[in-house]
Amino acid sequence: MAVYNLGSINADLFYQVPHLLAPGETLASTEHSRGLGGKGANMSVAIARAAARAVHIGAVGSDGRWAVERLLEYGVDTRNIVELNVPTGHAVIMVDDNGENAILLYPGANRALTETHIASALTAATEADTFVFQNETSAQIEGATLASSKGMRVVYAAAPFDAHSVEAVLPMLDILVMNAIEAQQLTDALGVALTDLPVRDVIVTLGGDGCRWVNTDDGADKTFPAIPVTPVDTTGAGDTFTGFLVAGLDRGLPMEQAISLGQQAGAIMVTRHGTADVIPDLKDIEDARLA
Repeated sequence: MAVYNLGSINADLFYQVPHLLAPGETLASTEHSRGLGGKGANMSVAIARAAARAVHIGAVGSDGRWAVERLLEYGVDTRNIVELNVPTGHAVIMVDDNGENAILLYPGANRALTETHIASALTAATEADTFVFQNETSAQIEGATLASSKGMRVVYAAAPFDAHSVEAVLPMLDILVMNAIEAQQLTDALGVALTDLPVRDVIVTLGGDGCRWVNTDDGADKTFPAIPVTPVDTTGAGDTFTGFLVAGLDRGLPMEQAISLGQQAGAIMVTRHGTADVIPDLKDIEDARLA
């Protein structure tokens, strides 16, 4: 079994700041670093570190070869990452002293993917595999449609959030992952409750309040308490949660256990500075013994 991830690849440019910028303000950062990021790359690394086979479907420019090499080093299958004549995506990330962040994103090559590329990448995929995607690439509807037609489990991590983008792929989804603000925006836009969405499993991350799982088949609605930690940087925590969740399901874990695994990985992630380069693995979770 494998997890095919139609996902973004970015260079993350980090700036540590005393506080997040206000309009019109100029502020000197105290630290700067570059790392591998993008919601897609983060999830692929998380999936691989959770002991599942991660097949990344994406694109970079010639300036992004280092990112592909880094993904390969982390155990991700990179054979379906194409190099295009478009700059690699990047993100400017401010992180304040409380661990909160603000992000400016340039999509670059992530928005130049085509249905032809995705179809080629999914040639060997079967109904035993999973297809996951986010809202940072082109051809999302085409990818979800292809995956659904193959009988794959289709998972959408609906961020950066746009209600119209979610609505367009709802008929193809098996699992929808959002945070609490995104869930409220979606139900407001569609005029329906979470329990009435045409998706079997809806998972809502609640930050310090934990996580909510709604199964629309049997009406189950369960909340999982948060794991108490002191955060230093929340960047990439949601991607880490989703990657471990999907990997757990791919490995045959029940939903409750997969959610717990994702929560443990996310809790460790917020205690670290960085994105893909610092995503924990299963040994980190075992060593931490978070409950």
